[in-house]
Amino acid sequence: MKRQVHDTKDREAPEVDGAPRQLKRKLGRADLRAVPEARRALRELLRHWGMPGRTEIAELLTSELVTNALVHTDRDAELVATVGPRGLRVEVRDAAARRPRLRVPNADDGTHSTHGRGLLLVQSLADAWGVAALGAQEPGKVVWFELHTGAGGVL
Repeated sequence: MKRQVHDTKDREAPEVDGAPRQLKRKLGRADLRAVPEARRALRELLRHWGMPGRTEIAELLTSELVTNALVHTDRDAELVATVGPRGLRVEVRDAAARRPRLRVPNADDGTHSTHGRGLLLVQSLADAWGVAALGAQEPGKVVWFELHTGAGGVL
């Protein structure tokens, strides 16, 4: 069962042979070139750590979160992707306090917009996702999703 959670805890990056299994990227304000770069970096992280099974879904959902942060805020953002024993967790942090809204497409409204459906994809494809305030000392929010490993241990 999928769950949406509205808070998050700091997590240590898991390590394998002393090497962190984490990707961190700063995303420049409104720099949409960061979207394909984030996809490539995530693909490399997942290929390097032997988790090819759900890479395409992870790339798609990461693209959605990164694009939202860059298009809907006027701030820099940060991407953090962590591979752990339970699977993959991707977080996109930005300094805007406004929370994203989940939009359900309505074919009857006549707009047929291609915008506003990213979080619907996240909700549909992620095993868990959520939005959390960063805190009083660090204004903004983090939007995250998780893809859990399968029974065979492969993401």
